[in-house]
Amino acid sequence: MNYLVEYHDHPVNKHRYHLPILGTVRTARPARVAAWLLGLAILFIVLALTLTPWVQNISGTGRVIAVNPNDREQRIAAPLEGRVVKWHVVEGSKVKKGDLVVEFSDNDPQIIERLNAQRDALLNRLEQQKNRATNLSQGVVGLGGSRRNALEAGIARIDMAKENVRAAQRVLDAAVANEKTTQLNIDRQRALMARGLTSQRSVELAELDHNRAIAELDRSKAQLTSAQAELLARQADQQRIETDFKTSIENAQGSAASAQGDIATTMAELHRLDVQLARQQQQKIVAPRDGTIFRLLAQPGSELLKAGEPLAVLIPDNNNPTVELLMNGNDAPLIQVGDKVRLQFEGWPAIQFAGWPSVAVGTFGGEVMLVDATDNGAGKFRIMVQPDPKDEKWPSQQYLRQGVRANGWVLLRTVPLWFEVWRQFNGFPPVTAATEPGKGEGDEKKKK
Repeated sequence: MNYLVEYHDHPVNKHRYHLPILGTVRTARPARVAAWLLGLAILFIVLALTLTPWVQNISGTGRVIAVNPNDREQRIAAPLEGRVVKWHVVEGSKVKKGDLVVEFSDNDPQIIERLNAQRDALLNRLEQQKNRATNLSQGVVGLGGSRRNALEAGIARIDMAKENVRAAQRVLDAAVANEKTTQLNIDRQRALMARGLTSQRSVELAELDHNRAIAELDRSKAQLTSAQAELLARQADQQRIETDFKTSIENAQGSAASAQGDIATTMAELHRLDVQLARQQQQKIVAPRDGTIFRLLAQPGSELLKAGEPLAVLIPDNNNPTVELLMNGNDAPLIQVGDKVRLQFEGWPAIQFAGWPSVAVGTFGGEVMLVDATDNGAGKFRIMVQPDPKDEKWPSQQYLRQGVRANGWVLLRTVPLWFEVWRQFNGFPPVTAATEPGKGEGDEKKKK
């Protein structure tokens, strides 16, 4: 095979030369093998990108916390002003609820005796006040009975006065009738005397009877007036008695109410003293929960502490660990409550394949239980992850202490690997659903 080489660029010698040696040149075998392998690799990569599934995910970092506030860090505070006498624990000690932690004492060694003396004095005063209140209450009851009896007696006297008025009225009516009769008799006697049928003596006797009738009439009127006046007096006495008893009863009731108020005040003072005494008696402070003593914050004997100042820090045993992860603000809208999460804990050996969670080793499953409504001030959104009940249990508390760092991957949709590569190359966000969460096809049709 002859090869013809032409040189056209040279301005003088423009000739053609035949080079037979070029026909002996061949491609090296290793190069051909490499080319075939490269082509197969490209074909394999294309098939892999087309057929291999990839689980889209959103990564975040965080730590283990306690979702229950009672399981979080707690400070054991001084119940009163005083000093630490003796610690019964050291930093790192495991304690159970009710275990003795520290002995505490007040500045005044005789404070309990003084408080007990004050309490006895209050009890005596309370007893006297109760007796006074009882007597006043009985006095109110007695006044009520006396008022009832007095009113009944007054009513009886009024009834008698009314009866006297009626009797006087009847006497007056008889006197009026008698006066009229005697007047008629006088007129009749005078008429008879004028005709000579009777004597002067008869007329004089008739006049005498009439005068007596008039006197009797005047006396009857006076008796009626006296009976009416007595009735009015009895009625006035009845009203006065009722008013006096009402005033006395109201005064007694006010005194009884004041006595009850004094009892309530003394009871409040007694309760406050009992609280103070109970605090003073709490010189042995015990652990409020099962946990570990993290820090001792007070020195025995030398340091004067005020009530409420911390003595120690207790880390309760966390039987329900939760992981909080901080997610990028660009990814937070894609996360929903109930999404699955894969977690890798610090100090626990693991091999994580984010896109293929099924082949990961040493990771644990979780579920999103909360997505914060706002960021933490730095553009990060917090999510809370709880254990997935359908997955393997999380490590024990020995490994999942509060504050242990954790890496998490929120699992989204499964897509072809080529799509994920294309998405990453273009910087697009993951795809969580065909439509916006919370909107179905019906909503889209309504919009159209």
